[in-house]
Amino acid sequence: MKAVAFVGFKKSGKTTTVEAVARVLKERGYRVAIAKSMHADFDREGSDTWRFSRVADAVLVRAHDTDAVLFKAKDINALFSMVSADFLLLEGFKSVQHVPKVICARNEEEVRELNGGLAIAVSGIIASTGVEEIDGLPVIDATKEPEKLADLVEKRAFMLPNIDCGLCGFRCAEMAKMIVRGEKTLKDCVVLSSKPKVTVKIDGQVLPMKDWVQELVEKTIKGMLSAMKGYREGRKIEIVIRED
Repeated sequence: MKAVAFVGFKKSGKTTTVEAVARVLKERGYRVAIAKSMHADFDREGSDTWRFSRVADAVLVRAHDTDAVLFKAKDINALFSMVSADFLLLEGFKSVQHVPKVICARNEEEVRELNGGLAIAVSGIIASTGVEEIDGLPVIDATKEPEKLADLVEKRAFMLPNIDCGLCGFRCAEMAKMIVRGEKTLKDCVVLSSKPKVTVKIDGQVLPMKDWVQELVEKTIKGMLSAMKGYREGRKIEIVIRED
């Protein structure tokens, strides 16, 4: 799954930009997911769902206009692992450092404040002023040229495992910046480029695991199975756990 974060301050045009890019990618046949970071509480204190969430691990909501699952992911990796799509578009998530970013801004000062080395383009309100480039970054108006911005997202979107395994010699945030600068590629990420000995998928999405975790899972499973009647050594062991 590839990802891009659309970051910016309030009223900078993030939602409009994400919506425009998502529409083009959908028209091109891709599965698109959108994640939105909110500063306010999603579930109002005292509501029925708020009360349910205090005693349940997850709350399912069926409404006239949409359905929702309310739960608390332990971290960003756990949250994103719930998504199965070709492209994940993040609105907000300024602190995320393992995906490239499109800066949505109102002026050049905001662009420079938000550019931490992961920006691949600038959009939002400032794009309507006629500025074509800021500090080497292309400025693209998503309301007039959504295909152009979608082209860039399609070409340059990526998402690193965000586990800081150190196998490549860098933290994921450092590797991401080098990929954006063109100094590295996804092939330089050992976790993504190498074929893991143990693979765990949750609803089709691969769960990244460090080498020692893979070894632990392998030895634990083989140890349990070896005590069972009928067990034999094989080149491949498959275990599927269904929650239905």
